[in-house]
Amino acid sequence: MPTSRFLFWNINRKPLAPVIADLAHEQQVDVVVLIECDIESNVLLTELNSPERNDFHLAPGLSQGIRILTRFSRDFLRPVFESDRVMIGRLLLPARSEILLGVAHLPSKLHQTSESQAFECTELARQIAAEEDNAGHQRTVLVGDFNMNPFEPGVVAAAGLHAVMSREVASRQSRTVNGREYRFFYNPMWNHFGDAYSDTAGSYFYSSSEQVSYFWNVFDQVLIRPDLAAKFDLESLRILKSAGRQSLVRGNGRPNSTQYSDHLPIVFDLAF
Repeated sequence: MPTSRFLFWNINRKPLAPVIADLAHEQQVDVVVLIECDIESNVLLTELNSPERNDFHLAPGLSQGIRILTRFSRDFLRPVFESDRVMIGRLLLPARSEILLGVAHLPSKLHQTSESQAFECTELARQIAAEEDNAGHQRTVLVGDFNMNPFEPGVVAAAGLHAVMSREVASRQSRTVNGREYRFFYNPMWNHFGDAYSDTAGSYFYSSSEQVSYFWNVFDQVLIRPDLAAKFDLESLRILKSAGRQSLVRGNGRPNSTQYSDHLPIVFDLAF
């Protein structure tokens, strides 16, 4: 089954077009998804499309903070829902199965309580289910900065995104709670907590003076419906620490938020 490679990055409104281009070409990315992006589209396209590589196109969309660039024609990605923080599009490539591509930038804890974040996830889950019903399938991938960790109620609750750490559990497709059926997402980002393989133990670092501080967080996530998760390659999912010869992290492994972003990019392959 053919695969496509996706890159997601919250660039924190930084002028990082050359770095994005380095990442896209180095990682051989097919779809670039950016949030908190203030870079002019023509600047992005100029950097991505060098004389030797003239193949990236700006996908259609109205969401100001979400920018999607693809190696294929913009006609293959059609938005079906858009708001200031969410885009859901139907992606249909030649000789491939259609998928729904969702992009979300959910509110930060700086502005909303955990309870409010959870309700936002409930509304997002309802919208995704509605678009799946309209499309007639559940081949959905949702990527974004959720401003929540994978274990928080908005992400794991049945009425929220219902994203679980086990592909086997997600393969049940759905479960019923209090007489209501809720569809599962599989969340492979659980595998990227901690420093077992790297001094970088998440995608975002924040140190607070509160009693409870996780320090490392995995706010940047990709969630996959069971119909796509069955063939998802876990090894393809990586939190990137460099772009070419440029290190995106400091010596202690934390994001270099001065030169680059306070979030690290993620990359993954999807077969469909």
